[in-house]
Amino acid sequence: MTVHHLNELLLISSLVLLVAVVAVRVSTRSGLPTLLIYLGIGVAIGQDGIGVTFDDARLTQVLGYAALVVILAEGGLGTKWREIKPALPMAAMLATVGVAVSVGVTAAAAHFLVGLEWRQALIIGAVVSSTDAAAVFSVLRRVPLPSRLTGALEAESGFNDAPVVILVVAFSAHGPIDHWYVLLGEIALELAIGAAVGLAVGLLGAYGLRHVALPASGLYPIAVMAIAVAAYAGGALAHGSGFLAVYLASLVLGNARLPHWPATRGFAEGLGWIAQIGMFVLLGLLVTPHELADDIWPALIVGLALTVAARPVSVLLSLAPFRISWREQALLSWAGLRGAVPIVLATIPVVGSVPDSRRVFNIVFLLVIVYTLVQGPTLPWLARRLRLGTEDAAADLGIESAPLERLRGHLLSVTIPPESKMHGVEVSELRLPPGAAVTLVVRDGTSFVPLPSTVLRRGDELLVVATDPVRDAAERRLRAVGKGGKLAGWLGTDGAQS
Repeated sequence: MTVHHLNELLLISSLVLLVAVVAVRVSTRSGLPTLLIYLGIGVAIGQDGIGVTFDDARLTQVLGYAALVVILAEGGLGTKWREIKPALPMAAMLATVGVAVSVGVTAAAAHFLVGLEWRQALIIGAVVSSTDAAAVFSVLRRVPLPSRLTGALEAESGFNDAPVVILVVAFSAHGPIDHWYVLLGEIALELAIGAAVGLAVGLLGAYGLRHVALPASGLYPIAVMAIAVAAYAGGALAHGSGFLAVYLASLVLGNARLPHWPATRGFAEGLGWIAQIGMFVLLGLLVTPHELADDIWPALIVGLALTVAARPVSVLLSLAPFRISWREQALLSWAGLRGAVPIVLATIPVVGSVPDSRRVFNIVFLLVIVYTLVQGPTLPWLARRLRLGTEDAAADLGIESAPLERLRGHLLSVTIPPESKMHGVEVSELRLPPGAAVTLVVRDGTSFVPLPSTVLRRGDELLVVATDPVRDAAERRLRAVGKGGKLAGWLGTDGAQS
């Protein structure tokens, strides 16, 4: 590649990124999932559009896996443990029993209604049974749902990639398909190994980052993402589920109150957007639009069976042991969003040269586009109709911690959001533990040393110095006052990080 060709590639890449960034605003206003716009960009610059030819399914699969690792890491870092903890049993059932039921019902529909051979039908059933982390994280965080439902859906999307990947690989392998009990054993073993590796790497990484003062704040986001990727690689090399490992490691890191957390969160979110844009555009390039016409009706039929039969039945059966109202079941059924994950998984049979694998890919591609277009924008409306929407909770305090290693202390940077009940509270009414004090207030671009009687206002930025022994207690107290005001202790407001 010459320097001239490199410059052309950089120009095209930068233009694609800029168009994709603008598309996010269009998506936010219209409620249209961003993945459809990114896929459209890929199709537009492909061989039926501008004319860029790309048909390397193996490279797409490798890059898609890499992007999924980043997306799962970003999702885990942004998932609040307090919200998903009560929903973990539900998410586990949806990601295991729910996946099994969905695969069976969808495969039966693909075989009997569309006429696909059983191997191709099972591949499609497995591929589309995985809810997409990127779609779920991006759509649900804009929909004010009860925390139990949001937690269940987010955790499910992080968990169900692992069993689905195992099933797709097994169904795509040459030779007879393993017995069901063999597949169950493989899934259980890989999930156990992946969970163990992910939790171990996450806990060790969090401990190290909290006790080692790096020389520059910009190194913390890099270290966090490196730990998350190491969890994926470690889980995969140990013959476990790398996807589950990276999600659990990121979940641990995201709830460990690490130094410079807002910067780390912003860095991970930026990488997540780049991964989504690159993956969707690449998948759009891989598809050949003029070959899709013959597979439109099969995609609609399989998608309809998945949406109105397979997903509702899987929710009903997998959540039978829990107290779930019919309204919550209806929302969970409709919120089983598909996205890039099924399309990436559909490249596995293509790479494995499975008969009719290209048709399987086209059906999955069309199914994802049509039903994401239907489900994503209508989800907020359905939540309101089912009376499951909740008012947006008051924004939590933005607290960034920087270790002061030589002084055996921490410098906490606190931003008071507009909805915080810390507005109107005097400094003395914070009642921080001994060993912690507000040393500086920045208001409207002006900094000053506060008095005990200084009244805090929304938008203020505080610098709080705390010694090592009281650092956690000081942060808990600040969060409690942010949620409950000066009477937080009397009202029993929980100061735990949300």
